[in-house]
Amino acid sequence: MNRLRIRHATGFHYAGEVTASYNEARMLPASGDGQLVLFSHLEITPASSQHPYVDYFGTRVIAFEQLAHHRELSLTADSLVELRPRPSGIEAAGWDALPALVERTVALVEATVQTGLTAPPAEVAERARALAGAAADPASAARAICDWLHAEVEYMPGVTGVHTTAAEAWAHRRGVCQDITHLALGALRTVGIPARYVSGYLHPVADAEVGQTVAGESHAWVEWFDGDWRGFDPTNAIAIGDRHVIVGRGRDYRDVPPLRGVYAGPASSSLFVTVEITREA
Repeated sequence: MNRLRIRHATGFHYAGEVTASYNEARMLPASGDGQLVLFSHLEITPASSQHPYVDYFGTRVIAFEQLAHHRELSLTADSLVELRPRPSGIEAAGWDALPALVERTVALVEATVQTGLTAPPAEVAERARALAGAAADPASAARAICDWLHAEVEYMPGVTGVHTTAAEAWAHRRGVCQDITHLALGALRTVGIPARYVSGYLHPVADAEVGQTVAGESHAWVEWFDGDWRGFDPTNAIAIGDRHVIVGRGRDYRDVPPLRGVYAGPASSSLFVTVEITREA
């Protein structure tokens, strides 16, 4: 069991005065799936009324508008989360049974459809089909596909951006967790395995001491469906465990950005982000 405190600060510096902005934040985790939220709070500066809701994919969202003139918008999300193993008591389905399971719900059908960010290049799709053809079941295929992408794509910040597609990331053979996750989603969906994008946090130190605060960052991984939803982190080639904190789920990154919105003011702005993670137990 891990108990993690997460402080995620983000926002914008503007080149001039902003007269109004309308925003959504997805920065607070929810209880469930092996995690219990003991505390969570979002502070917004300048102060603003908050309108919380849960979106279509089950993610906690804080909608807010800022109508006072401002040159900076700042958000700080503080959360304390207790994490436990996420065992599944549902047996993995075989290739013959999976299509019938997928057809039962709209959510599963949606998880097989490619998006503009996940559509894989031909080389990735071809390799995914070969790996699936050699696998005994969907779970084995999914793991083989994620392991292959982990080996093929080098983790390197600064090469890609939030709008980079899976095909563009593959051309570089470099990218961040978002890119590797989009490639994994595209490959899994190509072979008929429903898959969804998960955003959250990963404590980067496996054996961190209690009380130690480390610099972290937002993280992304996949969940595939083989009779039950199973989480896997293709960037690090590890199963989801007690260092992963789930914040949101969706079809791709565009469903789960930590902060997005529109504003009236100068065209130029700069984004700032810091994440601190402390193991408390």
